[in-house]
Amino acid sequence: MATSTSVLLLILLLTTTASPCRSATIPGLDSFLTQQSHQDPASNNDPFPSLPHSIKKSLASSSPGSLPIHSLISNLLSLSVPIPLHVRLVGPNFSSSSASLLTSFLESSVTSSNFHLISSSLFSHTLSVRHSLHLDISLSSSSLSSSLTAAVSSALSSTTSSFRSPLRSIPYSTIDPIISRHFDSEKTDNSVYIYILHLGHTSNQPYAYSYTHSDSSAGYTNCLGTLWTGKKRYIWIDLGAGPVDYGPAISGDGLLPRGEFHPLAALHGRPKSEKALLSELASLIYSAYKVLVVPPLRIPVHFENTLTVQLIHIHASESTDLSGLDWNEIEKTFLNEANDGELLFGNQSLEFKRYSVRYDECSICSFAISRSTNSYTSRFLFDNYTLIVSEYLDSKRLHQILSDSAEEFRRVAGSPEEEFGSKVLPVYVFDLDYNTILLLDRYHQSVAFKDMVIAVRTKTSQTVSDYSCNGRHVFTRTRELERPLVGSILQSMWGVSPTHLLWSPTHNSTLVDYTWSVGQTPFGPFSEISSLSFVQKDAARRNFLLTSLNYSITSAIAVLESLDAHGGDRHLLKQKQHVEFIQRWHLFRYKLDKAVSALSHFDFEMAFYYLRSSDHDLYAIHNLVYTASQEIEASLVCFKDPPFPWTSVSFSAVGFLSLAYVYAKRDKLFRNKRKQF
Repeated sequence: MATSTSVLLLILLLTTTASPCRSATIPGLDSFLTQQSHQDPASNNDPFPSLPHSIKKSLASSSPGSLPIHSLISNLLSLSVPIPLHVRLVGPNFSSSSASLLTSFLESSVTSSNFHLISSSLFSHTLSVRHSLHLDISLSSSSLSSSLTAAVSSALSSTTSSFRSPLRSIPYSTIDPIISRHFDSEKTDNSVYIYILHLGHTSNQPYAYSYTHSDSSAGYTNCLGTLWTGKKRYIWIDLGAGPVDYGPAISGDGLLPRGEFHPLAALHGRPKSEKALLSELASLIYSAYKVLVVPPLRIPVHFENTLTVQLIHIHASESTDLSGLDWNEIEKTFLNEANDGELLFGNQSLEFKRYSVRYDECSICSFAISRSTNSYTSRFLFDNYTLIVSEYLDSKRLHQILSDSAEEFRRVAGSPEEEFGSKVLPVYVFDLDYNTILLLDRYHQSVAFKDMVIAVRTKTSQTVSDYSCNGRHVFTRTRELERPLVGSILQSMWGVSPTHLLWSPTHNSTLVDYTWSVGQTPFGPFSEISSLSFVQKDAARRNFLLTSLNYSITSAIAVLESLDAHGGDRHLLKQKQHVEFIQRWHLFRYKLDKAVSALSHFDFEMAFYYLRSSDHDLYAIHNLVYTASQEIEASLVCFKDPPFPWTSVSFSAVGFLSLAYVYAKRDKLFRNKRKQF
């Protein structure tokens, strides 16, 4: 059953990603470009001059008439990336009809939509590229269910209950290796798998999964969860675990409530029918798809050959305490993934450089802190209500000062100027000798901007945050900056969106949802893991490709509109120019279709090659249209004068003379009339 559905899904992907233009059927074109991708993976050279004459002739003959401009624009805007998603229902409580019923729920509610961008200044929040969900839902084998049930039961039997929490804590590693092995047995790396676990009642004692080795204490909260996102492309959700709740403690958006009001707690509370349960699961799967599989871009990102992170540590004393600020751990998080080919393309390089600045020797540093310090008042109930004034740093004002004083900071830190073809991200860490809490915008240890990252810490080791998890306040360890910095660098360098932020075109604003902010994620206040899951690694490379693809589509539409304004391709372009334009256009469209197909299979390297290669054709198309428009000559065409209108002039003259005669003889003509009166 699973094999046949996988084959059908593969056929569907191949048919939906096939190029609509005739260039897809040109013999030899695909093999030629595949060979070029091996010889020049970054497509530094234009392959068009090397095309065999037969392929060029076929490209030119694929459009005998004038180009249908409006149809071509419509086809560009309809480019969609099919995303294969496999859902495995694990457990004896799923019936044989569960897969088909869940499929019908999802297919009736999910439609094709555009990729989105959260931060936008010159860009629209909606990209020109679309994505569509292609589902494969099936029941998993009973052997997987039995293995997971046995593992959970064994872990629960060896775990004692805690008086601080009604939930027993078992490590996520209890079942994750089992699911990872099953994922490997599927022998597919070009799809995302979601495992929905409904194992039945393993114990009367409720349980949830811990992601660290620490236990909750009076000064520390270990936030438990019911899900995990792997380094490989799989997610598992245990419906029997929980119920858990986490989110803002008093007020705010994104709360995951306790009880049956959230899909993660679908099995808890009142018994549900199968249809009601599956409808909840459909909502949960669609949320995972939007947030984890096709997340929005934080910012648009463009390709540079060299990525440089400048770690600028601004400290107050000579003997700096680097506990909680281990630069090696931060570098290791990124370089390990980069060395495994997970973050970079081809010959792209990533490097970290460290700089140390004394706070008392940096006048611009003290000026930036003093100008950015604000205060706020909080009311606390002790014996009576007491007002307490606290301070915080305004991140936007601090960012403005650092941007305006970039040259001065470069001089003080001794950092070199940016080189051409490289992207440099300065990370300013203010290690202040203060004995009070000082956070950015009252809540954040680190804030990401498109051109820099700003972080701050003081001597105070921890504080109570405005978030709660499973009924307990979450403590923020203000001296530990490794994880906040990893998340901020991901946002600024690769445009990776936090797992709790989602752009909503319906609300025309950013929505906050902390459902997926536990486990393996460097974002949010509920996780303590700095390592990256497939969600962040895929998004890091996909974001560049989507930015490039969006630019190619909008730029090509601008060329077509310019062509249409000049009367069309046949009217503007000369014969030789027209032949090359047709060849370039069909080659450009073919490469876009191949890039979209590679994106749907998570083959980011091939998508990178085709997009970089299509840039050569797009530039040539721009150049052809621009050159032809400059060669347009203004001409004056003289028309023959119309014949003199003798007939109308004659009638006008006769009429005028008649009126003049009557006027001259008026006394004689009207004499008899006067006598009567």
